[in-house]
Amino acid sequence: MNTLIAFQTIVYKEVARFTRIWPQTILPAAVTTSLYFLIFGRLMGERIGDMGGYRYIDFIVPGVILMTVINNAYSNVVSSFYSTKFQRHIEELLVAPVPNWVILAGYVTGGVARGLAVGGVVTAISLCFTEVRIHDYGITLAVFLVTSALFALAGFINAVYANSFDDISIIPNFVLTPLVYLGGVFYTVDLLPEFWRNLSLGNPILYMVNAFRYGFLGISDIPLLHAFSIGLGFIAAQAVFALYLLNKGVGLKS
Repeated sequence: MNTLIAFQTIVYKEVARFTRIWPQTILPAAVTTSLYFLIFGRLMGERIGDMGGYRYIDFIVPGVILMTVINNAYSNVVSSFYSTKFQRHIEELLVAPVPNWVILAGYVTGGVARGLAVGGVVTAISLCFTEVRIHDYGITLAVFLVTSALFALAGFINAVYANSFDDISIIPNFVLTPLVYLGGVFYTVDLLPEFWRNLSLGNPILYMVNAFRYGFLGISDIPLLHAFSIGLGFIAAQAVFALYLLNKGVGLKS
């Protein structure tokens, strides 16, 4: 019971945090994706034509939604947990009779919740530009949960190692953003030359985007089994590593 209360408390704190400052956490994603849909979907999309047998705006909608989910799940955890370290609140968690896996699960769930909130807003905005139809609700939800959990864990690990607020922006700016834009959000990898297509297969975001696109449109450049295997594999590896860091107190104990 105490474990459940601790988990609920962390999740409540995380959800209350990003909803209280929604102009900083939710509104920017709504504005940015509106511009994506307007510029890439409407203005450029009419000139590009079809992509993968669908109108270009319909093709990019799943990728743009998942892109916002990735960025927000990651940024919610990395900023929140680092703030807890910076303000020395982490010491209260460390001395409390709370298992480390509960701390990790609470922060990751908070990141997933923000991903869901922002993803829902972006999906609603996409309805203003095109008719959104979901091919398979189960796969769509499963990919969302796997992707948001994966990048929430990545944000947690980044926060553990970060020593300044500058450190929590390095990975999103120089690693996450390039991977997202090269992850098939705006194009199908079938358009790439063989060398670049094979190189793209090393990008885990490519698998998540294509699986999510299958949930919406029923098409994918990547077999679904490969996408889920890679996503779940990354989650397991990161969860084990994050728990190891918590147990060792890396970056947490002075």
